[in-house]
Amino acid sequence: MAKKVIVTIGRQFGSGGHEIGEKLAKTLGIKFYDKELIKLIAKQSGLCEKVLESYDEKPTNSLLYSIVMDIYPSVMYTGPTIDQQIYQANYDTIRGLAEHSCVIVGRCADYILRDCPELVSVFVHANNDFRAERIAEEYQLPDAKVRDMLVKTDKKRASYYNFQSEKKWGAASSYNLCVESSSIGIEGSVELIMNYIKHRGLL
Repeated sequence: MAKKVIVTIGRQFGSGGHEIGEKLAKTLGIKFYDKELIKLIAKQSGLCEKVLESYDEKPTNSLLYSIVMDIYPSVMYTGPTIDQQIYQANYDTIRGLAEHSCVIVGRCADYILRDCPELVSVFVHANNDFRAERIAEEYQLPDAKVRDMLVKTDKKRASYYNFQSEKKWGAASSYNLCVESSSIGIEGSVELIMNYIKHRGLL
């Protein structure tokens, strides 16, 4: 790619945001980051990978956060809290990745990179039946548990995003482009985002 483009993808659980991001990155010939970010942040910051996994896209007032603080009590008194350290490490890593073209899923990347002129921020959403079918197939769970997962995971992601940014998770005004994957499919979503990038003159 001659030009630089940074695509960030926020997503409802089960909407296919990860798959769309992965296919988009492959189409563009650029790096893709989702769960891979955790290993990268751990390597660059020296923070424990298990703690990073536990904190990943969860609000700081969660029970898990309290448990982590009990495990690392000295952090509370000698410097930044563990959530502040993790957010800073997340921020530094994402800012570093943005030096080159890439696709990043979640982790408030759109807010962290909001001043980048090459940024294309996308939110992927879908109807509940589409999402439930995808999650049931992936995790082999009954419908009742799947529906519960959809609600709880979205709530965690929204709480994290709303806490860390000045925007509202899932609101159209928070993103450049909102895509309904249940109406146009995964491939159609990738094509739509590609067309948007082209219209922005980033290709």
